[in-house]
Amino acid sequence: MIPQDFIQTLLDRTDIVALIDPQVPLKKAGANYQACCPFHNEKSPSFSVSPSKQFYHCFGCGAHGTAISFLMEYSGMGFIDAVKDLAGRVGMQVPEDPREARPEDGLNTRLVTHLEAANTHYRNALKRHTPAIDYLKGRGVTGETAVRFELGYSDAGWQGLAAALSDYASAEVEQAGLVVAGDEGKRYDRFRDRIMFPIRNERGRLIGFGGRLLGDGKPKYLNSPETPLFHKGRELYGLFENRRGIQHDDSVVVVEGYMDVVMLTQAGAENAVATLGTAVTADQVHTLLRRVDRIVFAFDGDNAGRKAAWRALENCLPTLQDGKQIGFVFLPEGEDPDSFVRKQGLTAWQAFIQHPQPLSEFLFNALRRGLDLNTPEDQVRLATLVLPYLNQVKSAPLLARNLHQRLTELTGVSPPSSTYRAPRPAQRPSQPTSSAEALRGPEFIVLQCLLHTPEWAQRILEHTQSHPTTNSALQTVLEHIQASPHPLNSRDLIEQTRNSEHAATLRVAVEKIIQWGDDYDAEAELTGALASLVTRANQLDIHRLSRNNPSKLNADERAALQSALRSRKV
Repeated sequence: MIPQDFIQTLLDRTDIVALIDPQVPLKKAGANYQACCPFHNEKSPSFSVSPSKQFYHCFGCGAHGTAISFLMEYSGMGFIDAVKDLAGRVGMQVPEDPREARPEDGLNTRLVTHLEAANTHYRNALKRHTPAIDYLKGRGVTGETAVRFELGYSDAGWQGLAAALSDYASAEVEQAGLVVAGDEGKRYDRFRDRIMFPIRNERGRLIGFGGRLLGDGKPKYLNSPETPLFHKGRELYGLFENRRGIQHDDSVVVVEGYMDVVMLTQAGAENAVATLGTAVTADQVHTLLRRVDRIVFAFDGDNAGRKAAWRALENCLPTLQDGKQIGFVFLPEGEDPDSFVRKQGLTAWQAFIQHPQPLSEFLFNALRRGLDLNTPEDQVRLATLVLPYLNQVKSAPLLARNLHQRLTELTGVSPPSSTYRAPRPAQRPSQPTSSAEALRGPEFIVLQCLLHTPEWAQRILEHTQSHPTTNSALQTVLEHIQASPHPLNSRDLIEQTRNSEHAATLRVAVEKIIQWGDDYDAEAELTGALASLVTRANQLDIHRLSRNNPSKLNADERAALQSALRSRKV
């Protein structure tokens, strides 16, 4: 049996949009993606994929599930083969012997626990350290912003974390990237005398830290090392904190520093993210293109900034999609986004990024520099320089064709046109729609809310202790959450209940929540549904107990009747 912790990590590292799109080309539709369903014949798209929840659902035939179930249904794989296929895509090794895997069960959850404990320590330390507070005030950071980004401070001492972590000497604390093992078994904190920036993945899970040195020395900025949780080439600072602003604007601005993100956000530009001390990677570009239709890279205007922009361009080309816009802006000498927005304000910043240099223009201008396009030799030279880049544009056939035409206009050279063809989804036999009745009522709303936000399980459990639920599907999901040694998200619950006897009921619930946008007030729905259940229970108590002569009720029954009557009057 493959450990559940391995399945969860595998799905964490898999992007379901990237998995499905090459097989079933997807188009952005609000917060989700749509296509004609690959599992039944249809002319209008009813197949929806949620990048935030990482599952798919067809409103026509009812097919739904995670990345694993997609491979099983679309490619005809068994469960084990689907897991191995996904593992191979993300560079993971499926444990063959479950006895060998047991020590790793729950590892990621324990690493997150260590990181959260460290984060609490750093935040408390900042409140006590005047130089760190003065530094942040000097940079213009307000207290509200420090709280929003959970800024902290790491002590200058060698083992400041020892008092905060339950087992400072454990190997897992080192695996989390918090301590370094030195010579002769000595251990010391990785981050010392630094302003601390917690880094969360796009689902809000704490995975690492960035630290800015307060005093002199090098490196000025230090990130967590690669860990089972943290892969800096995949993550982006601020993506979780600014998710609402990014969705609202349908655009994102990529900057180079943590403080750039913090100060832009404080100024009101709540769609900024930053790379984690590395050049922009294709994984990061793809992550952003799943969420928005427009990316603007904002780099310094010096030579280093233009080199970083060129590297970003190179990693954008394989991920380009028709209809998406990618552009570049270069800041004046001596300025970065942080200083720019503090000196000139939000309006000036918004005007600055409003009209970026398009990726195509940046590409051609950079490669034609120093060439005389009035000569045949330099015309051919430009064609030979540009073609290798154009050949990487495989996911945007319309743009690729336009770029080839642009090259011909500049050089007179007519290179072979792109032979790219978007893959056609395989024909699948039509599957009958489940005849399960679409459920209604407050308990079904509670089930939807639980699948949407499993963190509400304890609140729901406390309610069911005094008002037991009659919805067996809801009971099943609650049992899965209680039995799990680590937190489960929506995708995990859908995967674990895929073969449940309540699959039809859960399918209807999934169909409902995939239509909820990120701004949908699910908590208000839950509060209202729980209140309705209390009201219904009170009404049933009144009806049941009031049928009897009051003199025949025992003390507990009289108390229950009085409580129900009082609740009805409230």
